[in-house]
Amino acid sequence: MSETTMQGIGKPSGATTPTAISTSGASAGGIVCVNPATVASGAAAASASNPNGSNVAAASQAEPDMKGWLLKWTNYLKGYQKRWFVLSKGVLSYYRAEHGAGAYAGGRSAAGKLSIRRRRKGPRPESKGTMMQCLRAPRSPTRLVLSSLPDSNSNSNVPMKKHSKKLKKNQAEMAHTCRGTISLHGALIHTVDSCTFVISNGGTQTFHIKAANEVERQSWVTALELAKAKAIRAMESDEEEEDNTANTIPSEELNLVVRELTVRLENLKTCYDLITKHGAALQRALSELETGDDLVNKTKIVSERATLFRISSNAMMNACSDYLQTSQTQGHKWSKMLQHEREQKLHLEEMVEQLARQHSHLEQAATRHRPNAATSASDDEDNEFYDAQEEGGGSVALQEDSSFILNIPVTTHHNHRRNSNDATGSSSEGEEGNSETQQVLVVAENLDSMDVTDRISVNSSQALTPTLSNQSKVVRKRRTRVPDKPNYPLNLWSIIKNCIGKDLSKIPMPVNFNEPLSMLQRLTEDFEYSEILDKAAQAKDTCEQLAYVTAFTVSSYSTTSNRTGKPFNPLLGETYECDRTDDLGWRCINEQVSHHPPMAAQYCEGRGWRCWQEFSMTSKFRGKYIQIVPLGYTHVEFPATGNKYTWRKVTTTVHNIIVGKLWVDNHGDMEIFGERNAKGVKCHLKYLPYSYFTRDTQRRVKGVVMDNSNQVKWVINGTWDSKIEIAPVTSTSGSTENPVYKTGNYKTAWTRRLPPTDSDKYYNFTLLACQLNELESSLAPTDSRLRPDQRLMEDGKWNESNQEKLRLEEGQRARRRQREAEAETAAAEGRPYPPYEPIWFGKEKEEGTENLVHVYKGTYWDSKAKQDWSKCPTIF
Repeated sequence: MSETTMQGIGKPSGATTPTAISTSGASAGGIVCVNPATVASGAAAASASNPNGSNVAAASQAEPDMKGWLLKWTNYLKGYQKRWFVLSKGVLSYYRAEHGAGAYAGGRSAAGKLSIRRRRKGPRPESKGTMMQCLRAPRSPTRLVLSSLPDSNSNSNVPMKKHSKKLKKNQAEMAHTCRGTISLHGALIHTVDSCTFVISNGGTQTFHIKAANEVERQSWVTALELAKAKAIRAMESDEEEEDNTANTIPSEELNLVVRELTVRLENLKTCYDLITKHGAALQRALSELETGDDLVNKTKIVSERATLFRISSNAMMNACSDYLQTSQTQGHKWSKMLQHEREQKLHLEEMVEQLARQHSHLEQAATRHRPNAATSASDDEDNEFYDAQEEGGGSVALQEDSSFILNIPVTTHHNHRRNSNDATGSSSEGEEGNSETQQVLVVAENLDSMDVTDRISVNSSQALTPTLSNQSKVVRKRRTRVPDKPNYPLNLWSIIKNCIGKDLSKIPMPVNFNEPLSMLQRLTEDFEYSEILDKAAQAKDTCEQLAYVTAFTVSSYSTTSNRTGKPFNPLLGETYECDRTDDLGWRCINEQVSHHPPMAAQYCEGRGWRCWQEFSMTSKFRGKYIQIVPLGYTHVEFPATGNKYTWRKVTTTVHNIIVGKLWVDNHGDMEIFGERNAKGVKCHLKYLPYSYFTRDTQRRVKGVVMDNSNQVKWVINGTWDSKIEIAPVTSTSGSTENPVYKTGNYKTAWTRRLPPTDSDKYYNFTLLACQLNELESSLAPTDSRLRPDQRLMEDGKWNESNQEKLRLEEGQRARRRQREAEAETAAAEGRPYPPYEPIWFGKEKEEGTENLVHVYKGTYWDSKAKQDWSKCPTIF
């Protein structure tokens, strides 16, 4: 017996007639007896049956999408068993042994070599007998099995019974090789835990599969999702011709539709000309009929003209009907195409968000298991990537989150402060102006040995002072929610096309983008956690006091994690008061002091502290996101100690304006400087941008408080949507350029109070936000609560609110034009014209700078007590 290796099979001189053709599942490495003539004829038939020129061998050369060993649940007795899975063409198959899929060869190409063995028994003439060739074919789940019987003149003594048994055995083995398949079209794929996932087609088939690790599981799930999407597209392409053009609109089809509509429009124009012509002729004939001469002929002419007019009218109606039918047909088709495209985009968005979450979980798991994560990490945050959000913030009490590296700019006192109208002076723009930085390493010490009772009390979510719900004395009963948000559709594209590149404050936006609060009321929400300032006022150490002030600055961003509505732009002269002295211990007054640029002034006083700010911002709409860069500074002063602290807010970015779920991120660097008795003390705080390619917890905030000798005394750590922990520095080591600070036990300076569970029905408002727009007595006529468009929106009357909003904005423009005209008249007459002056705030030179800022005059509450609103303008 000789054995040769061949790449192909040629047709022999003699041919036999095939008597049996059967197909079955493949056997791993099975031996199949094939007649060479039959192989040649079968190949020719396969070639003839495929008009595209492709054959089984060509199809076999394609590789499966994915293959590998996984554990599959079999039953309660055997549990999970190891199986070889192959994903190909939207179908997932599994085998007991390593194998391919479809026409694929497991590990070998289907066009691989064939092993041919020539077997003979006894002498035979050259022209007689049967030549049997055994081909060791590549392993395949489906194979063509051919056999032949001896010719009548053959002297062969091949035992047919033995050969038949062998064929049956091979066929049975091949039939049981593929253990099962499941089509991914319409299948449900979901993960159970870090290694297990389930695939189900709706009840008839369910695969419970377990991978070796989380990375392998994620690789399979991603491949299955992509294969499922491809299978859905292929199925829709085969079922409907309309869906075949869902992804792209062919230019030929579009041109054909345009030409057809153009022809129908020409027909309409021709019919219109005929109607005009015959109508004029009919009118002339009717005029001539009135003369009374030759009535018979004139009546005949009128009848002919009327007939022509009727025919033209019918032609016009038919042409209109044809045009309408064509438009409706194409409109329905294009509408369906757009709907399909929208659904595909939503599906892709959900897949990307799910992938982002899973990547984030993988990285957090890798960080937890990485040795020396804190000491080996390098601060390479400039190369981070930004991506979609994930619900919730992680705890920062873990060991790996309590140690971090921070680059601190080497600067002196805040001489770098610029004019409050200069956007480039924002501390959130990074450290471009500081060429020299100092890298410090913060290491948590003895965290594991913290007393359990201490840890529980430190992480308690109870407020530091009485809050909205735990008052012992009788206070005014306030509302706990606002009316539900109605569901009104909005055509976003008609608004966006005229907005790109413009200042957001100059664009007339419908109330669909808003929430029923003004910017003045939104600024008042900064004091929702005023108990932190109460605690800071009691602190004896200046650096500890600054640590609590820092926690207060972070708490003002807690509502931005799920609040994406735009507040109403206040009108010039609009005010807002909030007196919560009876329950929260503070009261504040806000006023819109400038319209262009928009600027608000605020003053608030509480238990042992007072806070004021001049808030302005620059905002640009960039098509995909809105970026808001705050301008102006915020100040807080503690009269008992004479300590004063100043800071500027960081940048806020609203993502996915056009497509996807809106989400907000706060990022940048914040510098808090001490003044007066606290001069020299400062805090450097870094808001890390959201990214699933970062080692840090998402929405993380970290910083240090330094004394007047630039020595770190307190450490700030946490997230701006969850909580902030502070810890004192207990020891210092390392070099002067790269010091290492060890901290004591962390204590919680701020914990977010979560909004009600059903707050998503009413703009995700917190309890304080729900009470800000509640009507009260004795309000100033310019108070935001009395603004009609805002009140209508809260009541769910959005159409009326839009009309009222346009009226108020037009009234404000009219008042501005009137002032401009009066100023021009005064300039022409050579007399001075006084600019607009706020009612409750006045311009003064800022302490330590040459800037003019708005400072509270201190007369509002006296005027309210007297109900003297004579100075208030009529703006509503």
